Amino acid sequence: MVLTPSTMLSLGTKAPAFVLPDAVTEDMISLDIFADKKALLVMFICRHCPFVKHVQAELAQIGKDYADRSLGIVAISANDIENYPDDAPAKLKEMAAMLEFNFPLCYDATQEVAKTYTAACTPDFFVFDRDRTLVYRGQLDDSRPSSDVPVTGKDLRTALESVLSDRTPDPDQKPSIGCNIKWKPGNEPPYFGA
Repeated sequence: MVLTPSTMLSLGTKAPAFVLPDAVTEDMISLDIFADKKALLVMFICRHCPFVKHVQAELAQIGKDYADRSLGIVAISANDIENYPDDAPAKLKEMAAMLEFNFPLCYDATQEVAKTYTAACTPDFFVFDRDRTLVYRGQLDDSRPSSDVPVTGKDLRTALESVLSDRTPDPDQKPSIGCNIKWKPGNEPPYFGA
């Protein structure tokens, strides 16, 4: 396990477009389906990572807590499934069912979407405003698998509340920390390991 921080993509970046299959429904998910939402949360997660396992119940809870708010949520897994079969679409479908996710959990087979978002770790979080401009990227909260700090989602929830209340989140943001995205051999992006 390599501890990897977020790349901290520049605030103000426009949400990169994507079209990915939902591992649960097999529907194709794109930015367009969230067009009527005031904010969009894009999460890069996977099934096997201990950092994701540590927070996965909170991710499911965020989905439930914001279900009737104007927030679109999509989770994306981009890991190499040849070397990490627990992150294959069938396993992601099991994960989504077990946790009762009420948002799409997509699989990025080419890893190109992860690259356009400069996703580096699992979990990695990106929040965009109504104009799909990046206003938050960073950690869920201060909790880590080896800490005694409770999982609250404080940092991410504070950012979401700001955007949904037409305020700009505090730009002083801490990077997420997790396992590195498991890039296919030879497919590592230039920012990997930087």
